[in-house]
Amino acid sequence: MILSERVNTFGQDLFRRHGERVHKIALDAGFTCPNRDGSKGRGGCTFCNNVSFSPDADARLDLAAQIAKARRAIAKRTRARKFIAYFQAYTNTYDKVEALEVLYREALEEPDMVGISVGTRPDCVTSEVLVLLSRFRDQGLEVWLELGLQSAFDKTLERVNRGHTFAEYRETLLAARQHDIPVCTHLIVGLPGETEKHCHDTLDIVLETGVDGLKLHPLHIVRHTLLAHQWRLGEYLPLSREEYIGIAANLIERTPENIVYHRVTATASRDVLLAPAWCAEKWKVLNGIEFELRQRGTRQGSRVGIPFAFDGLRNLA
Repeated sequence: MILSERVNTFGQDLFRRHGERVHKIALDAGFTCPNRDGSKGRGGCTFCNNVSFSPDADARLDLAAQIAKARRAIAKRTRARKFIAYFQAYTNTYDKVEALEVLYREALEEPDMVGISVGTRPDCVTSEVLVLLSRFRDQGLEVWLELGLQSAFDKTLERVNRGHTFAEYRETLLAARQHDIPVCTHLIVGLPGETEKHCHDTLDIVLETGVDGLKLHPLHIVRHTLLAHQWRLGEYLPLSREEYIGIAANLIERTPENIVYHRVTATASRDVLLAPAWCAEKWKVLNGIEFELRQRGTRQGSRVGIPFAFDGLRNLA
């Protein structure tokens, strides 16, 4: 079962353009977040324990050591010889542009580094940052700006304590496009208070605004988060694996073929994951999505332009 036969995956997109496998190296440069340091709030998003999103990155090591460690692990798995520096943990544009440039260049100067991907919040991307990223792109480097939106609904963003609005996302997205910087938008399926219709409406709004790549994440519950407390009180019920696979397949079918899916699921390590247990089993989910699309006889783009028929799927709160 090969997902890339039915989905325009980031791995295959890179292979087509670079002629060989390219592997992202997740980095933790020691950033924080305005939703944690008091600038906008304390405690971060209700679901956020960043260890669950970047388990391989280690801020105790400098960037060179993190990259060397990742190279050793990649050599055992895929033998990729080209790499993208992925600044993943927390908000990777949350500093003065001069400091950011030093960090980004340090990673890009490593051997066989063909590009950079920067994960951040929509409200933390200045025009100076966009100019910096566009300069890297002008040098022929692979450049991606990854924006954590999660939902296009401001009520949902407020409910999970994101600390930004959809309007801020839209403003940043349009500014990035002015600089010809590709944007990958992160969306979470299963957010409190949302139904599948919210997911489809969010997808429609994001596609209408304009985007180059997408990441889908199932909402999972990890230790030391407010969501974990809400789950223990019975205030939140996560999706089953079958529900997530069905929703992900529906979203993929309604996504134009030219949009690159950087990810269609996400996992957390068992030492921090509380629920659902299937979020520790990435390959079962990936294979499940591929199998679902194959059983339907569909692929990415098969239902572009066909409105989603809401059938009263349960509220996730």
